[in-house]
Parts: sequence; C-alpha cells; structure tokens
Amino acid sequence: MHIKFLIWTLVGIYLLSSYVAQAAQSTESLKFTITNRYNVGGEGGWDLLTFDTKHHHLFISRSSHVQVIDADSGKMVGDIPDTEGVHGIALADDLNLGFTSNGKSNSVTVFDLTTLDVVETIKISGLGPDAILYEPISKHIFVFNGHSSNATVIDAITRKEIDTINLPGKPELAVRNHAGNIFVNIEDKNEIVVIDSNTNKILKTFPIGSSEEPSGLAIDKAHNRLFSVCANNKMVVLDSETGRIVSELAIGSSPDSAAFDPNLGIAFSSNGDGTLTIIKENDPEHFSVLQNLITQKGARTMAYDLDKHRAYLVTASFGETPPATTEHPKPRPAIIPNSFIVLVVSLQP
Repeated sequence: MHIKFLIWTLVGIYLLSSYVAQAAQSTESLKFTITNRYNVGGEGGWDLLTFDTKHHHLFISRSSHVQVIDADSGKMVGDIPDTEGVHGIALADDLNLGFTSNGKSNSVTVFDLTTLDVVETIKISGLGPDAILYEPISKHIFVFNGHSSNATVIDAITRKEIDTINLPGKPELAVRNHAGNIFVNIEDKNEIVVIDSNTNKILKTFPIGSSEEPSGLAIDKAHNRLFSVCANNKMVVLDSETGRIVSELAIGSSPDSAAFDPNLGIAFSSNGDGTLTIIKENDPEHFSVLQNLITQKGARTMAYDLDKHRAYLVTASFGETPPATTEHPKPRPAIIPNSFIVLVVSLQP
C-alpha cells in the first residue's frame, strides 16, 4: 500500500510539474502589438478612459466633455457635455447608468448607458473629484477627491450623497474585490487604503514599501493580488488581504493606469514615456516582465477589454514645451490640434 501510494504521488507530482511547465511556456509565447490607431481629434486634453463591455463603447474624458466611440471601429457614437474638468467615468451596468467625476465643478454627471443622454448632475461636498468607482454590492458610488483628501459616497439608486470618508492623503485610482471592499492608492503617502463599501469605513492601510507616488491600480480578484504602479518606475504587487509586498517589478516612467487580465494572468502598466509594460503572473507568488511594448509618448492612461484581450490607450502629438514661469513652473508641451488618437493594443494570434 505504501509503495502504491508513493508511486501515485510521484505520478501526480510529475503531471503537475508538466502542466505548470506547459502553462509557463504558453504564457511566454504571449505577445501584444498595436493593431489599430483611431484618429479621434477634437479639442481639449484628456485623462481617464473606461470600457463598456456590454455596448462596446469607449468613454474618454476630454476636459469639459466625454467622447464616446465604438471600440471596434473607432467611430464617434456620442458626446456627454458639460463635464467641466472631467477625470473619471464609472459604469453601473445593473442600473444602466454611467457617472463622471467633474473636477472643476465639484459634481458628478449621471447619464444613460444606452442613449448616452444626461440624466442629472449631482453637486457634491468633496473638492476636486478625480477617480470614481461603482461598487455593485452596496450600490454605492465612490468619488475620490484630490483637493479635499476624502471620498464622497453617493447612493446610486437615490443618486444622493450619503457619506464622506476622510482619507490620509490625496487619493488616486481605485479597484474593488468580490467581497465589496475598495482599495485606493494614496499618492502623497505611498500607501493603499482599504474601505468597506457597505459601512463606508476604512478597514486598514497598507504601506507600499520603497515605491513613490502610486497612481494606477489593478486587481487579481481570484488570487487577492493588487498591482500598484508608481512614479519611480515600479509596479508593486501586494496581497490584498494582508498588505504583504509580494513582488516589485520595473516598468516605464510616468505611469498612470494599470489593468489585469485574469484569463491570461497578465498585468499591464501604461506609461507616459511611450511604453506599455506587460507583466506575467507565473503563479500568485512570482511575477516577471513579459514585454515592454513601444506605444507613443503621453499614452499613460488605459482601458482594457477582458473579452477580446485589448488595451486602449490615448495620447496626441506634442509641440514645443513653453518656458517655465512663476505661475507654471512645470509647463507641459503644447498639444498639436486634432492629433488626439486611440491606440489599440491586441494579443497577437
């Protein structure tokens, strides 16, 4: 009996190791490439973008309005006006509603996901709303306010502000897990805050080690892993339950968005230096850089289509950088008119 058990144990170990080796080899062969460029044009800068899986729409914030394009063709299908200083777009598929965070007017615009018509505008108490997230279990909208270092909570059913969560610093992007917890990067404190979306209370805070100014954030919900991209060219992988730092990986400079594809076990960091860093999850404890894809300078924000394994990045062509002044000590280069584009990055067949 002991010999038979030993034999079957050895067979099981061999089969498992073969499976892991084949999976690793399969992952190694994954490559992404730019498959399309949509010439969108239009006025204004840009910030975050969001992908609507149901309607295959890409929502792009453009300073005072939100452009809506067909993600498969690049054709314009709508425009959401009067979103002054818009940063983020959150989607509530179960309510068929979208929500934008309007940084200059301290408001949230609510719109219909089918017709794209504006339903109403909600004035909020928070200052400088930036990232925004919908949590479907509690049906709460979380608006993260950069100027007041807090989060405004809106009931998505009544569309009324119901709570304010004071944060330890300036919030950046946020994600949620299956249990209804919210994770948000705190840029000026180099940490991640965990929020219970039902009670609207902070549960805990995780430091992110030597990394600086975390911005984009993604999550592997199945394995409880957070991917925080930081200004000092690092992606930090953390255990979302304990805050333990699992891995630190080199990425491009000036990142602003992150994404995770659970079917491929791949994490992404879109970087302003014109690269897309692609990280493979060998297993939940081990990660490695799979690819650094050349994109285009300024392509630092991203949305991801999980079904088609596509990343959408936005940028434009730039002119000369004006000289620094007292009012603008860090001037940005001028955007060449109508040069705004969407880059489509796809998995190679």
